Amino acid sequence: MEPLLVVLLMVVLVAGLVWWQRQRAARELADVQADARRWYERLGGQLMNLGGDDPAVRQALADAAERYHAAGSQLQQAKSITQYRLARETAVEGLTYIRAARLALGIEPGPDLPPLAAASGAGALTVPRQVDVQGQTFKAGPQPGRDTPYYYPGGRMRGRPVPAGWYSTPWWKTALGAGAGVIGGMLIADALFSPSFGDPGYDAAAAAGADPGDVSADFGDGDFGGGDFGGGDFGGGDF
Repeated sequence: MEPLLVVLLMVVLVAGLVWWQRQRAARELADVQADARRWYERLGGQLMNLGGDDPAVRQALADAAERYHAAGSQLQQAKSITQYRLARETAVEGLTYIRAARLALGIEPGPDLPPLAAASGAGALTVPRQVDVQGQTFKAGPQPGRDTPYYYPGGRMRGRPVPAGWYSTPWWKTALGAGAGVIGGMLIADALFSPSFGDPGYDAAAAAGADPGDVSADFGDGDFGGGDFGGGDFGGGDF
């Protein structure tokens, strides 16, 4: 009888452990789902309450709306913790565009946002830049302007950090494609963030500590939109 009791006890203990692990996994999934929805709903509420005629404001709100729809689609399809975290990242990225729109409107940007995984180590522009590439002029700077209506929250283009800031054209979108778009995008990045400006074009210390592989594992490295937001001082002041 004793061996049988031992076996029964072991079965009960194993069953209890399996049940406890499933309950913990279910709670964790529910938590990340609720967190993702909270940021998604916050983004939707902000979109409803903002508007403006300035090109920088309109563009930032359009980008925020695109992230809102993308996050909604991701939430509908999400079934795992990683998928809900991806939806959360997209919603937070949308909120960084909301902050950009509020800054372009000249109003308080609101509370700080969680740093975007895709923007880790990318930094932010601190002074204006202007370069000519293949006969075209490209501008970038820390503030929105008539010539720089496109906000980018920071991220990486084929492993290279690209800082958050305002740009004259969304050249990073074509650089995500193939062929001439990639080459042109890299040429623009090389010109805008070249050492001739007094720094390597990014916060070298932060970039050295960042692991783009970790980002791609959780969120994918092809979105190049992450990025929303955080990062270092991007060179400490000369950029």
